[in-house]
Amino acid sequence: MRLVFAGTPVFAQQALQAILQAGHQVVGVLTQPDRPSGRGMKLQPSPVKQTALDARIPVFQPRSLRLDGRFAEDALAARQALQDLAPAVMVVAAYGLILPQWVLDLPRLGCLNIHASLLPRWRGAAPIQRAIEAGDAATGVTMMQMDAGLDTGAMLLALPLDIGAEDTAATLHDRLAALGAEAVLRVLGRLDAGDPLDAVPQPLDGITYAEKLQKSESPLDFSQPAAVLARRIRAFDPFPGTTLILPGLDQPVKAWAATALSWDDWTQDAGRGDAGAGRSAVPGTILRLGAAGVDVATAAGVLRITQLQRAGGRRQPAAVFMQSYPGR
Repeated sequence: MRLVFAGTPVFAQQALQAILQAGHQVVGVLTQPDRPSGRGMKLQPSPVKQTALDARIPVFQPRSLRLDGRFAEDALAARQALQDLAPAVMVVAAYGLILPQWVLDLPRLGCLNIHASLLPRWRGAAPIQRAIEAGDAATGVTMMQMDAGLDTGAMLLALPLDIGAEDTAATLHDRLAALGAEAVLRVLGRLDAGDPLDAVPQPLDGITYAEKLQKSESPLDFSQPAAVLARRIRAFDPFPGTTLILPGLDQPVKAWAATALSWDDWTQDAGRGDAGAGRSAVPGTILRLGAAGVDVATAAGVLRITQLQRAGGRRQPAAVFMQSYPGR
């Protein structure tokens, strides 16, 4: 079975590698154009492109697939290339471009998407991060028959995965990428065997949208409860990170790990007999600076930040960070 793969980041790369290792015939790869990266801001190929080049698979990098858009020449060239390749199916994973109807209709068996959530929950661009931020106990991977909507296609396979109490977006991403590779191999195996895919329409209840992450979301809002902020820190690791202002420093500090404490737990831990003074603190007040962490009052409880990073520096445990902190 001839297939084309469309994807860009590491999440997609793992699926492509699994497809190749399983012996499927990948006749072409679509991926995003090279982007500047690193200190020198040199153009770098996407992880998917690098895997395709290593496997000597033709790579196509249109800036758009819209035939009537700004980069119509790119779209026309991509359409001709796909028509020449004549794939039976296209596998899509975190590609980054919207697929217009002509792409969806081109493969005989359509376009199959690997999505990192249990649809219809967390349709959209950032399902991994939003699941952690919302406090979901579980997520997973859904294989979907793509249609013109935003992650609205019929479901072919869903594999669940628990979210651990210490999971960050980075650690959960890696486990979901492995699960996505497993899911796509199951579906392609059924196609190869000629078995029906049994597409199931998504339920209308439980639809949520995972909005794209913005750098403007980085500052911690201490008017929220400590438990919410601790989840947000994990959800925004590694991007965009979360920040706060510490006295004595002229630039925001990044917070990479934190624990939410109740007022009673914080009082006992701090060795104080009365939690009243802490409870009356304005959210955002720094209650204590020490090797255990930076304790900040919130709308409900105390956020103890245990890993920090100064501008231009490295992530450090609080005990190390405090050794050179001028505001201590």
